[in-house]
Order: sequence, then C-alpha cells, then structure tokens
Amino acid sequence: MSQQSSVHYYLNWAKERIDEMDAALASFEVKAGQAKAESKVKTDQLLSDLTKRRDEFQAMLKSQAEAGEAAWTDAKADLEKQWAGFEAQMKTYFEGAGKQFEQQQATFKDVAAAQAKAWREAADKFREAAGKVATARTVDVDAALKQMKSDASEAEARLQKLKQAGSESWSVLSAALAESRKAFDQANQAAWNALKGAGPKS
Repeated sequence: MSQQSSVHYYLNWAKERIDEMDAALASFEVKAGQAKAESKVKTDQLLSDLTKRRDEFQAMLKSQAEAGEAAWTDAKADLEKQWAGFEAQMKTYFEGAGKQFEQQQATFKDVAAAQAKAWREAADKFREAAGKVATARTVDVDAALKQMKSDASEAEARLQKLKQAGSESWSVLSAALAESRKAFDQANQAAWNALKGAGPKS
C-alpha cells in the first residue's frame, strides 16, 4: 500500500494543477472570443503560450504515469517548474494588462472552482482506498479523511470571501490560490501517509 499511497499523492497533486490550468485556459478562451482587435492578438498569444505549457505538463505527467515513487519524486521537481512557468505567465499578463478586473475575477473564480473540485475528488479517491485498509488502521484513516474534508471547507470559505470582494489585485488572488494549493498538498500528503503501511482487508 505504501507505494500506491505515494503514487496517489503525486497523481492528485498533478491533476489539481492540470485542472487549474484547464480552468484558466477556459477563462482566457472566453476573453479571446470577446476581445477587440488590438487586445485579441495579445490574448490569443497568451492562450497559445499557456496551452503549450499545459500540454507539456500533461505530456510529462503521462510519461510518469506508471513510474515508481523515486521517479515521481524527480519528476515532481520538473513538473513544479512547468507549473511555476504557467503561473508566472498568467501573473505577467494580469500585471501588464492594466485594470482587467473582469477577466482577473473570472479567471480567479474558475481556478478557485477547479481547486475546490480537486479537493472533493482527492477526498473521494482517499475514501475509496481507505475502504481497502485493515480495520486496525481505520481510526487513523477516518481521522485523516475528516481532516482533509475540514481543510477543504476552510480553503473553499477563504476563496469564497475573495470571490465576493471582487476588487483585489491578481497578486492577492494568486497568493490566496497558492495558500489553498499548499493546504491541498499537505492534506493530500497526510491522507495518503495515513494509508502507508496499512494492509488490505482480509
């Protein structure tokens, strides 16, 4: 179960990033369709660049799909660089695009929704895997699942507050997403660590 737990952690981590990338791309696609001629070229270029980064991230992820924990540890560093590049390009766009609060808010809402969805899906996967562990570990596993759900609710509530505020800069919104992402990573790791060493039910 230990090997499987580690791989689940990495898969959940990567899927959450891809979901955020897809949400951001969908938001920019809507913007590209509505853009005036002068900003359409800029938005189309951004969309093309971000799509390329997302595709490279996905390709790297697919090449690791069947890898063991050691390979995942190495690959995660490369994936994190890809992710950081995606984020940096979005930040540069928002900082250079002037006061595009509507696009910024739309992108934030879409990415925040993708994060919330990732939390729920990770909890569901963990619950499914937890059903296969020995009863001796049930208390630890139940506690980890309860904590993951609690952390997800707190993160979603913080993001909801920012959604309603509506006038924050992309730096503030991005920092909130990063904080939520970090909490997701910690909860995801803690949950799968609870399954390490647990054997299947007899």
